[in-house]
Amino acid sequence: MKKSLLAFTLVGTFAYSAVAQTNVTIYGVADAGIAINDSDAPTDARTYRLESGQQSGSRLGFRGTEDLGGGLSAIFTLENGFSIDNGQLGQGGRLFGRQAWVGLNGNFGAVKFGRQYNPIRPALESIDPFALGLAGNMTNVFLAYGERADNTINYSTPKFGGFSGQVAYSLGEIAGSTSAGRQAGLLLGYNSGPINVVLAYHDQNLATATGANSGSADTIMLGGTYDFSVAKLHAAYAVNKGETAAGATNVDSTDMMLGLTAKLGAGNVIASYMRKNNDLAGNGDSNLWAIGYTYDISKRTNLYTSYGRVKNDPTGLVGFGGPLTAAGAGRDPSTFNVGVRHRF
Repeated sequence: MKKSLLAFTLVGTFAYSAVAQTNVTIYGVADAGIAINDSDAPTDARTYRLESGQQSGSRLGFRGTEDLGGGLSAIFTLENGFSIDNGQLGQGGRLFGRQAWVGLNGNFGAVKFGRQYNPIRPALESIDPFALGLAGNMTNVFLAYGERADNTINYSTPKFGGFSGQVAYSLGEIAGSTSAGRQAGLLLGYNSGPINVVLAYHDQNLATATGANSGSADTIMLGGTYDFSVAKLHAAYAVNKGETAAGATNVDSTDMMLGLTAKLGAGNVIASYMRKNNDLAGNGDSNLWAIGYTYDISKRTNLYTSYGRVKNDPTGLVGFGGPLTAAGAGRDPSTFNVGVRHRF
């Protein structure tokens, strides 16, 4: 009993010492609401759901820094994703599936190692009027390549007069190949006053279980916003290319978005129109309209609602889950949601 008590005391002392030397912030999001989804199937396919993370993914995170002297700091982030409607882990059951990285920060910028966002993801979020949530989520049409990548090395520059950038490389970790499974991304941005402009690029090589290349895909996207104080305009354009291992083109499309954010009372009206133009024979074009409203109850808590509808050509496949996620070719799915989000 005395040995157990002593061990517990020592562990507690070490834990307190670690926290005392490192500044750790605990943060998170709790988001839940009602969603009504209609897949436009021949039979009644309307579903009523209590869904987690409609505006922002529910999460619990730990962010820390330690001053190493000389302007150098150690940094880390561990971020868990979960479903508040059933308590299950998100991102396929990973403990820290949203983010898990450690690195160094200094006058040179920051270098981070671990599971991180692909650079194209924060680029999309910074210009999306729906901030990658609700019915107008840009990833319903634009490619974000899974948003995150394992085994990633990311370098972010310091800001220079409104300019910033980052470059990322994700190792495929396939024996005998340095290219199979690897991903690479780039983000260049300018944010000053009312202007925000981003240019992002992502390239990936897919890999089979045996390590052979099974194809490649890349996207380049240019977007921006202009803030008029009472309203903000949003716009983006992307070009997507991809091919199978045999060299046959299977992705050849362009995406565009026009959006608006306008203040209304204690909240904002948000709206967007997106279009996917498919240049491959047999792949139809798609259009998505969305409108929503967020109402701030406090600095940390808000209510939200949104509605979106997709209009697919007879062979179009855009749905509310990303490109190629419609329940069937040519169907026109719609979604409505209402809920509450609390950030802490």
